[in-house]
Amino acid sequence: MKRYAKNINLVVGSIIIFGFFLMMIVSFFYTPYDVTAMDIPNKLKAPNTEHIFGTDEFGRDIFSRILVGSQTAFVVGLLTVIIGVVFGVTIGGIAGFIGGWVDELFMRLMDALMAFPGIILALMLVAVFGPGIVNTSIALGIIAIPNIARVARSGFVQHKEAEYVMAARLIGVKPLKIMFKHILPNVSSQIIVAASIAFAIAMLAEAALSYLGLGVQPPDPSWGRMLKDAQAYLIGSPWYTYAPGGAITILVLGLYMLSNAIRDIMDPRSKA
Repeated sequence: MKRYAKNINLVVGSIIIFGFFLMMIVSFFYTPYDVTAMDIPNKLKAPNTEHIFGTDEFGRDIFSRILVGSQTAFVVGLLTVIIGVVFGVTIGGIAGFIGGWVDELFMRLMDALMAFPGIILALMLVAVFGPGIVNTSIALGIIAIPNIARVARSGFVQHKEAEYVMAARLIGVKPLKIMFKHILPNVSSQIIVAASIAFAIAMLAEAALSYLGLGVQPPDPSWGRMLKDAQAYLIGSPWYTYAPGGAITILVLGLYMLSNAIRDIMDPRSKA
């Protein structure tokens, strides 16, 4: 039964992620309508044969904006993970491998960063540096660093006294080479899981920031911004919220299912 559940997570999660990824690729080359072109006479049209998800308050095709909005979700998620992994693995790896006061200093800095609620810290950073995809990604990447650093540190502490590491030290291999050529590949599974979770969190946080008006700015489509705009028409046109809300929910669900499957596959203790 446990193995069956793992397969379900892997298959369903992969299908969802691949579907949205394919949707993003298609959006670079084709959308049914121009995502910024207004058509006021056709505003707030219910789903029909011409507009399968309906139109927004400016008459723009919601399906086309959902397609292009997937670019924002993936770009922000990817940039966030890159920032989090690069700095998190570097900080956590150095702290775990060297230990002592270096470990103590780095981890206390990570604790201080984690003491701030993530979304509050992101709001502060975006408010200071300005809204937009790049600044949003940087803010969310900074938030992702502590968790990834802790995962990396745990792996490095676990492996730094392993026999293969001791053998490398005896033959004179430099510490940096030991860290990133010998130890890092052996802790990559935990880092991949942490990164996939950070990807999902980044998408949710970007949607929240855009909902608050501090993420992606109009007229560029963002699922969070679309939800905010739809709020004013919730009673008269409730279907306006279905597409962006459903896209966020399904994509994050797929990411969590896939990350759980990766964790179960790479964790030997889960194979029992």
